[in-house]
Amino acid sequence: MRGAELVVNTLRNANVKHIFALSGNQIMPIFDACIDAGIAIYHVRHEAAAAYMADAYAQLTGEIGVALVTAGPGFANSLSPLYSAKLAESPVLLLSGDSPRAADGKNAFQELDQVSASSPVTKYSCRSKGVDTISQEIGNCIRIAKSERPGPVHLALPFDNLTNLATKPTKARHGAFIPTRKKPSLEIINTIVHAIKNAVAPMILTGPMLNHSRTGNLHDILSEALDAPTINMESPRGIKDPSLGKFASTLVKSDLILLIGKRLDFTLGNGQPPIFSPKCHFIIADPDQKELQKAEKMLGNKICAAFVANSTALAKSLCQTKSSTDRKAWRKEVNAAIAYRPTSSDTTEGIHPAVVGETIQTILDGANDPILIVDGGEFGQWAQATIHCPTRVINGLSGAIGGGLCYAFAAKIARPESTVIALMGDGTVGFHFAEFETASRYGADFIAIIGNDARWNAEYQIQLRDYGTRRAYGCDLRPTPYDQAAIGLGCHGALIKNSTDLKNALGNALTSGMPACLNVMIEGLPAP
Repeated sequence: MRGAELVVNTLRNANVKHIFALSGNQIMPIFDACIDAGIAIYHVRHEAAAAYMADAYAQLTGEIGVALVTAGPGFANSLSPLYSAKLAESPVLLLSGDSPRAADGKNAFQELDQVSASSPVTKYSCRSKGVDTISQEIGNCIRIAKSERPGPVHLALPFDNLTNLATKPTKARHGAFIPTRKKPSLEIINTIVHAIKNAVAPMILTGPMLNHSRTGNLHDILSEALDAPTINMESPRGIKDPSLGKFASTLVKSDLILLIGKRLDFTLGNGQPPIFSPKCHFIIADPDQKELQKAEKMLGNKICAAFVANSTALAKSLCQTKSSTDRKAWRKEVNAAIAYRPTSSDTTEGIHPAVVGETIQTILDGANDPILIVDGGEFGQWAQATIHCPTRVINGLSGAIGGGLCYAFAAKIARPESTVIALMGDGTVGFHFAEFETASRYGADFIAIIGNDARWNAEYQIQLRDYGTRRAYGCDLRPTPYDQAAIGLGCHGALIKNSTDLKNALGNALTSGMPACLNVMIEGLPAP
C-alpha cells in the first residue's frame, strides 16, 4: 500500500468525509487515493480558501476540518487562515505536499522548511518521517488539534512518502483521534461556586471554543446554575463587539470575573481599568498553564484562584450546580445592555447598513436552520450589531478579513439543508471572489450580501477620525458591479439600490437554487 492510501484510509477511519483542497504536483497521489476511499474533495481556487473552509467546517461540526494543499507557494498561501483558525480555536488539519525526503538539501523543486513556517500559527507542526509512520502521525495530529484548547495542526507530506510502498506500517492506535478531557476536581468546582456565591455582581466570560454556535444553550444553563451573566467573547473588538450592545457599561460594575477558556488579552484590556473596576477580582480557568502564568503577571493579587481545566468539561460540571442567590436584577441589567441595538435612520447617499441587517433578520427568523456568516470591516460590524442568529461564524479574534465566501461555502457542505446568509463589504469580498465559481460548481446555494460603499470604509473612518477629511487618502474603490461578475461565474446576481427592493431580492435569491450575490449599495457609515 502506498503512503497516499495510508493517508486517506487514516482520514476515513477518523470519520473525515470532506477535504477542501487545491491541487498541485506533490499531492496528486492523495487525490487519486480519495476516489476509492469515498472521500469528497472540494477543489477551490486558492489555497487560503481551502484553509478558511476547513476552519468554518470545524466550527460548525465540531469535527476536524481538513485542508489539502501543495508544496512551496501553495503551502505558503494557506498560512494566514491558520492564524485565524488558531485564535478561533478551530480543530483544523492542514496536509501539505512537500519535496521528497530523498532530495533534501539538493535544492529540490519547492523545497522549504515548512515546519518552521507553520509552527507560529499552529498548535503543532511536523514533517512525516516515513511511509510506515504516516497513519500514526495523522492520528497524533488530529488528537492534538481537538485536545484541550482546539486549534490548527500541520503535517507536511514528502512526495516520496506518498508514492513509496509501506513495509511495516504503524497504524494509528485505537482512540488516537479522540482527545482526553479530564473532569475538573471537586475542589475546583467548590472554589468557583463559593466565590461566585459571595460576589455581588459576578460575570462569566468564555472564549471562542464555548460560543453559542458550538455549545447551543450551555450559556443559559450556566447562567441559571451560578446565577451570573455568561457572555461569550470571540470578536476582535472585544468589549466593543457590536453584537454585545452596551455590554461595556455593565462589565465595569462587576466585582468578580470568572474566565473559562477566555484568554486575558487585548480584547479585555488585559484586565485593567477603565474596562474593569479597580476592585474587581478574577478567577481564571484555562486549559493552558502558560495562559495562567501570563494572567498572573498582568493581574497579580487580583486573581483569587487559577486552575488548569478543560473549558468544556468545566462549564458542563458547573452547569450541574445550583445557586442559592438571587441576582435576577443584575442579570436583567446585563442582558438589557447586551440587547441594545442601533436603529436605522434616513439616508441620502445609499441604503442605511442597519436597514440591511433588519431586513435580513426577518429572513433568518423564518428560515430552517439558519447560519449567519459575517466577515470583517465596517459593514461586518453593522451586520453583527443588527442581526442575531443561533448559529454564526465571524472573522474572529484574528481580525482577518476575506474568508466570508469560504465560510459560507463550508457551511453549505457541513449542513446542506441550512439557509446560509453571508455579509461582507465590497473590499473584503475581493479576496476570494473566485470562490463564487466553486460554489456554482458544487451547487452550494448560499446568499452573499455585499455592502457596497465603494471604499475600504474601516480604514477610511480611521483617516477621518485621526487625520481629518483633508487627509483621507487611498481608500476609495469603484462601485463595482459584483452582481454581474457573480453571474459570469455561474451564480444568481442582483443589484439593489433602494431598501424597498431588498426583501424581494432576498426572496428571489432564496428561490433561485443557486449561489447568490446581492450587491447592495449602502451608505458608508461608521459602525456602532
